[in-house]
Amino acid sequence: MKYIRKNFKYLFCLVLIFVSFNLYFIFLLPEVDNQYLLYLDLLLSVCLGIFSFVDGMKFYRREKEIEEYLKLDDFIYTELDDLEHKDIMEHDFQVFQVKLNEQVAINQDLQDFFAKWCHEVKIPLSAAMLMNEKIENSLLKLQLKEQLEKMNLYLNLALVSCKVQGAFDDLQIQKLKLKEWVNASIRNNRFFLMNENVNLKIDLHNEYVYSDKTWLVYIIDQLLGNAIKYARENAKIHIYSEQNERSVQLYIKDEGEGIKDYDLPRIFDRGYVGSNHHNGKYKSTGMGLYMVNLMIKKLGHQISVDSQYQQYTCFCITFQNIEKHFNL
Repeated sequence: MKYIRKNFKYLFCLVLIFVSFNLYFIFLLPEVDNQYLLYLDLLLSVCLGIFSFVDGMKFYRREKEIEEYLKLDDFIYTELDDLEHKDIMEHDFQVFQVKLNEQVAINQDLQDFFAKWCHEVKIPLSAAMLMNEKIENSLLKLQLKEQLEKMNLYLNLALVSCKVQGAFDDLQIQKLKLKEWVNASIRNNRFFLMNENVNLKIDLHNEYVYSDKTWLVYIIDQLLGNAIKYARENAKIHIYSEQNERSVQLYIKDEGEGIKDYDLPRIFDRGYVGSNHHNGKYKSTGMGLYMVNLMIKKLGHQISVDSQYQQYTCFCITFQNIEKHFNL
């Protein structure tokens, strides 16, 4: 039916010519034997039928080929040489490319400005932390220290987010000792670990992974920070690893609130905050785990989560062994 709809005007024209041809012989040439006309009609019908069948098979074969092209994630107009109005499509694509490049440049300028702003804000923030040490009121000092530490973590989040949203220019994959960078993340969160009286257990050995150290520390920061947020009294967090020939697994497990079953499939979605309330002390933005998942994909790692509500949550990061690619 699609072939008929597409070629309707041509088929209609052929039928009209065919009918007109027969009417001409019937009414204007009555002396001609009708058997000859019938034979001629049969011959023309067979020829037109064969032509239509062959052309239709080519048409549907091409349609199927186009359907396969449409499933691809790349540009396909270069493959479809017989595409109608291809010149219009190429023109619009060039216009789109120019506008896209302009928008990318604008976004890059905005990211650069925002990153510079974050670096500038870190200077008075560091000064505020030093001034906070001079406060004699211990309760006020602790409360202010907590807020300053949160500001510092949020600034680090903004800085790393700028890099993730951009290109791969700052991405440097190298061989890293896993324990060293886990300890770096623990130092970043030491205030909150101490403030929440977290019982931290670490079972790491001499595993090496291939990753970007800045992004890796950020990922662990987010997972460790979540474990602290979901912590209950006398919280316990266990960080451990497993290794085989193909990969290294890093586990961060807490015995906190856990995640409800209907929240679990969506925790990596952008802006999803779930139904837990972090003991009423924290407000989630729904961006932390989204950024973690985005980084994990760009780095070529995998992340999974296992949780039982009101019992535990365990995140697992899998680092593939790509050493052979560095020894070529």
